[in-house]
Amino acid sequence: MLRVLVVDDQVLVRRGFAMILDHQDDIEVVAEAGNGIEAVAAAREHEPDVVLMDIRMPELDGLEATARILSESGDETRVIVLTTFDPDEYIYRALRAGASGFLLKDIPPEELVAAVRTVADGGALLGPGITRRLIEQFARQGGADTALAARIERLTEREREVLRCVGSGLNNQEISERLGIGPATVKTHVSSLLSKLGLRDRAQAVVFAYESGVSTIGGTQIGF
Repeated sequence: MLRVLVVDDQVLVRRGFAMILDHQDDIEVVAEAGNGIEAVAAAREHEPDVVLMDIRMPELDGLEATARILSESGDETRVIVLTTFDPDEYIYRALRAGASGFLLKDIPPEELVAAVRTVADGGALLGPGITRRLIEQFARQGGADTALAARIERLTEREREVLRCVGSGLNNQEISERLGIGPATVKTHVSSLLSKLGLRDRAQAVVFAYESGVSTIGGTQIGF
């Protein structure tokens, strides 16, 4: 049973998400919170597998709440950032804070349910459009971080190739086709590189790929 915490300062929105998820046999909404401070406390008490996190909230916003929750939970909790708007500035910050995905609140119910299951299973919610804007945001941040680049030496050449593909926003099947290896082998390489680099999931891998210089602006073709 997947344990979910729903965080939003609008009661109707929060209850709507909770009702959708509670109707699933494999999902239980263990708590709700109306601001970031309540979210941090609820996460500490209930230890959810997934947190649906609003960005704009009173007292403590969703980005800071995300960072605090993940600093305490380690790899035990995943966060999906939800918002009614789609500004570029929040995408990079949300993923830097440790979020596993970024979704708009007008997402269809069935896609919301699928999103929770995806991140609980270690996946990331990064559509090609979001990956593109994430890359553009990185371009504005400057060059590669030399300390992160040094960690690349831990990877085999094949793992570096897979990381570049992950940075391009490709899924396992697409990586399989591009590199000419089986999907199961791709999955093994992804798990290995995440472990070697100390990354939580594919969302962090995308950020890492560009900040370390493994992937470069204009060096890949984003499939949008």
